[in-house]
Amino acid sequence: MRTFVLLMCLAVGCLAQVPHTCRSPPLLTGALSVANEKFYANAKYTYDAMLKRIRFKEIGSYENKTFGVDALLLFREGVMYTINHRNKTCKKERLKREDFHPMEIPADAALLGQVILGSSSGPGQGLLVNTWYGEVATPSGEDKWMSTFTEFGCIPVSSTYYTDKTGWILTTFFNIVVGITDPQEFFPPKFCQDAKLDETAEAANFYSIFKNLTKYS
Repeated sequence: MRTFVLLMCLAVGCLAQVPHTCRSPPLLTGALSVANEKFYANAKYTYDAMLKRIRFKEIGSYENKTFGVDALLLFREGVMYTINHRNKTCKKERLKREDFHPMEIPADAALLGQVILGSSSGPGQGLLVNTWYGEVATPSGEDKWMSTFTEFGCIPVSSTYYTDKTGWILTTFFNIVVGITDPQEFFPPKFCQDAKLDETAEAANFYSIFKNLTKYS
């Protein structure tokens, strides 16, 4: 009985703690789904915040057409590869280095609340999470975002992001493993070695992955 009371006190104490902004572990492997009014996609991703690089392998639907995209974003090098395995071709673009944003809740975020996803009735039945809100000033106005991260470990659960151009984009994260399961994900395939970088083209950003999706279907 004493043990049960002690565990309950510890649980209540954890819930009573004031949530703090946080940053996710620097190395993650997992999956996500992303959607707005025009497209839906599922992706596997590999994330390295230390060397600022991300690999996405996606399949989804855009304006009722299916597509597949394999993209390697190397922010420190300022290069993005869009890889077409079917045709053994690569598109190599300049990438905006400053567009890398670590998975985190920034210090100026506003806490919306702390809840348990699932149930608190028994061990392992629920997940304690915090939901935050913020705004980002841009040349075209103010973008808005809302993100949910776990209280323990600062693991992303979901995120919504709004711009006037894209509307609301919902991203849901799942099956996350802390660490890199395959370091080779951060190296382009051999057939990308001959890809030429167009120095005169406008630098790409994360959303460039979704441009001209039918080319990669």
